[in-house]
Formats: sequence, structure tokens, C-alpha cells
Amino acid sequence: MNDRASEYVIETEALSKRYGRKLALDHLDLRIPRGRIHAIVGANGAGKSTLFRILLGFLPQSAGEARILGRDSQRLAPRDRARIGFVNEEHTLPGWMRVAAVTGMHRRQYPRWNQAAFDGVLGHYHVLPEQKVGQLSRGERAGFNLALALAQGPELLVLDEPTLGLDVVAKRAFLESLMYSNAADECTVIYCSHQMEEIERVADNLIILERGQLKNMSAPEDFCARVSHWIADVPFKGPEPARVPGLLEVQRLDGLHHYLVLDQDEDFERFLRDCGARSVQSMPVSLDRAVNAFLAKNHAAPAAA
Repeated sequence: MNDRASEYVIETEALSKRYGRKLALDHLDLRIPRGRIHAIVGANGAGKSTLFRILLGFLPQSAGEARILGRDSQRLAPRDRARIGFVNEEHTLPGWMRVAAVTGMHRRQYPRWNQAAFDGVLGHYHVLPEQKVGQLSRGERAGFNLALALAQGPELLVLDEPTLGLDVVAKRAFLESLMYSNAADECTVIYCSHQMEEIERVADNLIILERGQLKNMSAPEDFCARVSHWIADVPFKGPEPARVPGLLEVQRLDGLHHYLVLDQDEDFERFLRDCGARSVQSMPVSLDRAVNAFLAKNHAAPAAA
């Protein structure tokens, strides 16, 4: 198979990773197509970090297959790694080196170096070539890392919690430098984050992992449409939570019951009416609330024995 002709940048088949009794990845089948920005979210322990350590060849799987850019992840050559850009929350660069020296080192390392892409991203930040990396703020280091990663001309760019610890201004600069970079348009971006407002702004595809399994892959707005918020005036305590179909979350505020439910239609209103609701109304749900309720519900559920 021609690697570059592969329809998917990431393919896993029955991919599993076990640490002792803990199953971090559970027969994961995942196919991420080329192009666009794909967001991967999940609660802590969902398997995101393990997945990328395997995909980047830093960790062997226990079972199954993993391919990245059409290549077996355990057999990546230096030329394969040059096709992959990676930025994580640490933004670790040698603090004693000057910006110009680090840039020169990367320019020599990557034959597809794109100076215009580098300048375009770094232009969002007040970073001078003579500055030492250790003198840069965390936000400036994040921008410098993104500029280096995009300038190498990657086919795949993996951003793992890149804005963690950044203030509001730095986060905005990072997202805008990503969205308005022509180089980002020319590669596939995998964006891992817990920040739903970022994902809502940049992502075309939402991938949700839970306990090492794929739980959702769709456009963010399609996932939002699966979650609905119902407000009902139900006398007394209302129905037992175990009886409520698709229940993700229930609250009682000012005498009204608020239900967040998954994959329910107008039949849910009939259910509430049958439970004695005197009035019922539904409201749309933000991506942040929909995803967090979904993850909290599944994360809290007891694991199967």
C-alpha cells in the first residue's frame, strides 16, 4: 500500500494495551481520515496518552494493530517521524539556547522546512531571534513550538493539551495562529484537549474515548444534537433516576427538575407527562455541557467485572 495514498492518518484495529490488571486500551477500532481538525476528548484515564505513545512508536501495544500515515507505528523510520509534528503541554525546548539557534537546528533537520509558515505563526507573538528560550513566557513558548511544528511541513500535526496552563490572551493567540495558518490547512490536525470552547471553535470532528473504547465520532454539532435539556415541573420527587431513559444528569432547581438526556426525542416529553409533569420545555445544550455530562456519567459508572 502507498503510504501517502492511505485514506486515513490513523488506523487502529482491536488495539489493546494492558498495564497489569488495568486495560488502558480495550480493542480500540479507530480510523481518522485525512484532512481537517479532529478533536479527541476523554476523561483522565480514557487512554488518550497511551494511544499516542503507541502511535508514535514510544510504547508497544499488548494486542491489535496501529498504523500512522499508513505505517506500522512500531516500525517508524526517521523519514516517517519527519512527516509528523507534535506539540504537547510541556513546550519543552532547551532554555539556554537562543530562538534563532533552535530555529536553525530545526531548519537543518527538516528538508520540507516552510519559512513562510514559521514566520506567519510566530508573527502572532513578540518573540525575538536573540532571546533565549528560557526568557520566553509560557504562551510565547507554546507559539514558538507551534511555529516549529508547522514549519517542518508535517502531513499530521498532533497537539496534546497545547494550551494547558496558558492565560486567556495566550490561548486566543495560539488558536488564532493555528486557525489562520495556511500550513495547518495543508495537514491533518489531531487536537487533544479538555477545553470544550477551544474544540467548539476549531474542530471539524469530535472523537470521544472512554475507558480505552471509542464512544463517539461525529461533527461537534451532531453530538450536541444528541443531548437535550428538559425542564419539568414534576410534583414531589419525580421518577427514580434509574427509570429515566438516556439520563446523563438530573438536578432540582427552584422546584423544577432539570434533565440532561442522551438520544431522546419528543417521546421523552410524553414520559415526563406520564410521570405527572405539569409543564415541560426543552432547551439546546452547549458542547461543553453535553460532553462533560456524557463523560461524567460514563466515568462514574462501575466497570464491568
